[in-house]
Amino acid sequence: MSSEPTIPPSTTSPEAPRISGASLTQSAGRTTPIKAKSFELWLLRIRSLLLVTVCATFGVLLIILPWTPRWTDNPLLLSSPNLRDFVSSGFMRGLASGLGVLDLWLGFWEAIHYHETPRQ
Repeated sequence: MSSEPTIPPSTTSPEAPRISGASLTQSAGRTTPIKAKSFELWLLRIRSLLLVTVCATFGVLLIILPWTPRWTDNPLLLSSPNLRDFVSSGFMRGLASGLGVLDLWLGFWEAIHYHETPRQ
């Protein structure tokens, strides 16, 4: 008997299974998707909540503000009477209120069509 180390025949045979880098990353990726998906899900929830809140706030603000005296008594508009007349016209007030309705609709649409699974 010799004392040199021997290599088992199964590792040197051509039928030995080979491990590629792709299979290593796939198996390593299977251990963390629960944490990653949970994190993505919370980010999706926070994004949706913030979008609905901002859209609803600006929508209501744009619907109501053009019809108040604060819209025309703005210090930025007091120095320019022509711009003040244009901004106080019914067209500009209606345009601003229309954008508010559109913004409010966008917020409600996002809230109604919310999905728990992230889109891929």
